[in-house]
Amino acid sequence: MPLEIPSVRSLSAFASGLLSQLPFGNFNNPSRAYVPYGNAPSCPIDSPLSCHNSTEAPDSCCFIYPGGQILQTQFWDTSPAIGPDDSWTLHGLWPDLCDGSYPQFCTSAPTYSNISDIISASQNPDLLSFMNSYWLPNSGTPESFWEHEWNKHGTCINTLAPSCYGDGYQPGDEVVDFFNKAVDTFKGLDTYKALAAAGILPSTSTTYTSDEIQTALTKITGSAVVLGCKGGRLDEAWYSFNIQGSLQTGAFVPTNPAGKGGRGTCPQKGIRYLPKSSSSANKDL
Repeated sequence: MPLEIPSVRSLSAFASGLLSQLPFGNFNNPSRAYVPYGNAPSCPIDSPLSCHNSTEAPDSCCFIYPGGQILQTQFWDTSPAIGPDDSWTLHGLWPDLCDGSYPQFCTSAPTYSNISDIISASQNPDLLSFMNSYWLPNSGTPESFWEHEWNKHGTCINTLAPSCYGDGYQPGDEVVDFFNKAVDTFKGLDTYKALAAAGILPSTSTTYTSDEIQTALTKITGSAVVLGCKGGRLDEAWYSFNIQGSLQTGAFVPTNPAGKGGRGTCPQKGIRYLPKSSSSANKDL
């Protein structure tokens, strides 16, 4: 096989990725408080909807491409119990391709290894506080989990490219926008309340069917949800959206999961939805 000589562009992207992992001075001494999506691209209201373009769309700051379907994913961890007893936790915000496959560890945006520092320095304490309560891993540290989510998924969203931010860009703006958008989206998708409204409550003895759970969660957005189970225990829910405009300020339009219909990992019946604690309030009387 002939030896491939790296291009100037690929070398530049690689160098950019290495540099982005260092704490930047302007985040140690920020010149301004972070304004959510303040430097994000300004997009027309009639921007095309991702995955719905009739002709080939350019890689634009106002059109998510090629990862045009965005998944907001949630955990329900019981062993060990993670997060509040009456809430699911945030897993991530993932860009899928329009056929259900997905990119990972991309170069649309720089990689970072100091997520907590960037968010702390952005003078947005509420965001980091929320993440420390609701965006938690079932193993490892929150910081390593957040770094993984950004570097694997956030870097694949083209509207988060620094070039989309214009002259006002400060390194890390794209990181805070990504985590802020993930949290905003999660707050509008209360899986626990939707299940409880349908009489589906954590229990050590009662089991549920996939249809019962799916019907309850479809009511949140009007579109099907991908359900995840381990050993027959419900532990994940994925909500799918197409985006009109940029990830930062565009409209999230609910959609059925592309290429993932029926690809959940839960059985049709006998699904256990275990409580996070052993308190009597979470047990059947």
